Amino acid sequence: MKCRAAVLHEMGSSLPYADSKPIRIEEIELDPPGPGEVLVKIAAAGLCHSDLSVVNGSRPRPLPMVIGHEAAGVVAEIGSGVTNLEVGDHVVFVFVPSCGNCVPCGEGRPALCEPGAAANVGGTLLGGTRRIRLNDEYVTHHVGVSCFAEYAVVSQCSLVKVHKGLPLDQAALFGCAVITGVGAVANTAEMKLGSTAVIVGLGGTGLAALLGAIAGGARKTIGVDLLQSKLDMAMELGADAVVRADDPDIVSKVRELTNGGGDYAFECVGSEKAMELAYVLTRRGGTTVSSGLSDPKSNFSIQHVNLVAEERTIKGSYLGSCVPKRDIPDYIQMFEAGTLPVDKLMSEKITLDQVNEGFDKLTVGETVRQLIIFD
Repeated sequence: MKCRAAVLHEMGSSLPYADSKPIRIEEIELDPPGPGEVLVKIAAAGLCHSDLSVVNGSRPRPLPMVIGHEAAGVVAEIGSGVTNLEVGDHVVFVFVPSCGNCVPCGEGRPALCEPGAAANVGGTLLGGTRRIRLNDEYVTHHVGVSCFAEYAVVSQCSLVKVHKGLPLDQAALFGCAVITGVGAVANTAEMKLGSTAVIVGLGGTGLAALLGAIAGGARKTIGVDLLQSKLDMAMELGADAVVRADDPDIVSKVRELTNGGGDYAFECVGSEKAMELAYVLTRRGGTTVSSGLSDPKSNFSIQHVNLVAEERTIKGSYLGSCVPKRDIPDYIQMFEAGTLPVDKLMSEKITLDQVNEGFDKLTVGETVRQLIIFD
């Protein structure tokens, strides 16, 4: 079938993207879903910094590529061997397909699925196939999803069924922002009740982490960002205090607010400077968690003796260390109960044709979560 899609042709284009247009809206052709694959009609897709990191070239991927990894939609067709989904089901996409058979999957860590990671790097679906053609040539998939399109063919292992009462624009947030931010708190850090939490970087993932910390019983939450608009939003969402990241007295202020530093500090930017800041804002014996993806050439620096003498812990969190089929329904229940108001993260709704302009806004931090809405 043919449909419109956002195709990335060039990484590292000059700003603004509205002028350089690295992403073109073009007609693609999708092969029918093969064994274990599903055709989904996209309803809503979110613009995330992980998409931006491909557009700006900090996380290189084979091009041309239909981009997008956070979305929700409706099953339109199923391939042979698909038993857990039916036409008409509502689904959320997951950007790491889990095979269920490798060592990490067997250990209950599907975010680290080895075949899934290999497929994502290679720009294929989990089975190694490509289903997108542009001008009769196959192009690559973005982490097995490629949801900035009217339709997508994906592995059934990239989908989680959700109930039909949840609006699909809200459902889209659960595929990345929510499971990454909330999961970093609940799964990676395993934050204890009554803890203090410092969140460095208040984009979609960081604000989701803030909501997760509040819902998880944090005694005090502190938001850190460079932009006053993000700090204001954190306060609206329930943060106890906020501090500008460029405040020269930020360390002393946060330590005073938290009686020595956060029990947990969450880096949600994908910046080595943000990681170093999160580390120094963590108390003795505390845990620093990073869910941001920086340029592969970047490194951060810490004082080794401090790590040892203060018994600190540093943890990476990918996909929120989630088990998506378990956690997404649980987080949706929390949202519907009012304890996880993630709908407040939605900034504005745009069209597919506005995607370059959307990434311009994301680059300068003018927005939290823009959603492409499809008819």
